[in-house]
Amino acid sequence: MDDAITMRGNFAMNAPFLGKQGLHDNNSEFNSYSFLVEQILNRANTATLVKVVSVTNSGGVSPVGFVDIQPLVNLLDGYGNAVPHGVVHHVPYHRLQGGANAIILDPQVGDIGIAIFADRDISSVKNNLSQSNPGSLRRFDMADAMYMGGFLNGTPSQYIEFSASGIKVNSPTKITCIAPNIEFDANTAFAINSPTITLNGAVTQGAGSYAGNSSFAGTMTVNIDAVIGGKSYIHHIHSGVTSGSSDTGNIV
Repeated sequence: MDDAITMRGNFAMNAPFLGKQGLHDNNSEFNSYSFLVEQILNRANTATLVKVVSVTNSGGVSPVGFVDIQPLVNLLDGYGNAVPHGVVHHVPYHRLQGGANAIILDPQVGDIGIAIFADRDISSVKNNLSQSNPGSLRRFDMADAMYMGGFLNGTPSQYIEFSASGIKVNSPTKITCIAPNIEFDANTAFAINSPTITLNGAVTQGAGSYAGNSSFAGTMTVNIDAVIGGKSYIHHIHSGVTSGSSDTGNIV
């Protein structure tokens, strides 16, 4: 054999085309069938890691959208050269949702997740959103991918954390709760730690099973009036006050 010919396995690297068949694949009937079965199985896609390259939604209140994904594990030709996959388009992604109740957490460009591939063509179901016949006879094809996120990603800056010490909700910008009625129940203590606290609405204190007294460590400023025991602090007039007394006719 010419020393100038570099070999990979049992095949010459200077060959114009190199397949996957080795010299031992034809040594027996079992080897031949095994090679044939392996080549058929190689056409079946099951699951792989992918990167999101585009997404139709951006976190708003909307139906579940679609992503375009780039498979991250390359193909190899007979010489061992990398052959990247193309981008898979219009892939439905997973959202934790039941009926009209959902956690909206749309994928973002650059996310790494997993794509799973259906055993039959799901294009008709994607279009009709109902039970349908397969759109073609393809099987285990990348075109029938479904995306789930959350693999091999970095440290989040906005999150809900579950740990042995409790549950923490963290946002670097803002947390907004919207509902006709919002109730917090704490049987030990309820603390609000903030440099400023604004209450936009009427405030009622002292009702409910934990009714009690209020205490303020700092100065309370009332811009209009304070009504104490049904009496106005500003407009309450003391009777029986004589001139020169330490009291005045009005408390101001």
